[in-house]
Amino acid sequence: MSSLNPLSQLLEAALFAADRPLTLDELAGLDPDAGAADVRTALDELREHYDFGGHAVEVVELAGGYQILSRPAFAAAVERAQAMRRQPKLSAATLETLATIAYRQPVGRAEIEEIRGVNSGGVLRTLQERGLIEVVGRSESLGRPLLYGTTPLFLETLGLNDLADLPRSDELTIALQPHRAEPDSGDDTALASVEEA
Repeated sequence: MSSLNPLSQLLEAALFAADRPLTLDELAGLDPDAGAADVRTALDELREHYDFGGHAVEVVELAGGYQILSRPAFAAAVERAQAMRRQPKLSAATLETLATIAYRQPVGRAEIEEIRGVNSGGVLRTLQERGLIEVVGRSESLGRPLLYGTTPLFLETLGLNDLADLPRSDELTIALQPHRAEPDSGDDTALASVEEA
């Protein structure tokens, strides 16, 4: 395959060195003579280079930007070879709080605690320390409490391009409902209880 053009090479170097997705504006800023259309064309050339050249990496659009990542087929091998220290997994309480923020943002601590039924101060602090949430403003209500929202790292961690990629809340409601056994046609009691529910 032919070699990459100079702009594609520049983007490849920047994406390879970056520890996070780079936005189109950041990539366009690397070459003052390149416009957004030139950068998109160079990204397409780089994608094609990786896709048809048999490479183990690919250019992925992620969290509002672009990043070079290993292909999913190599995930297990990469995980085994991972030399970096991993952050501990998130607890159920932390995940519950993170989901509440993701779907309700911007949301204040009082609303989170009302939904969860427990104090969430420590969990919010943990999520902020991990860089998954941030303060996005203040409420107009009494005391002007802080409002929280998710960060680009949240999107990156979940492999999402933006919040619209989250499952819809009605899809979650259906998925989380307990399975009900089909009523027996001869059992009027079972049928009545299903109809009442």
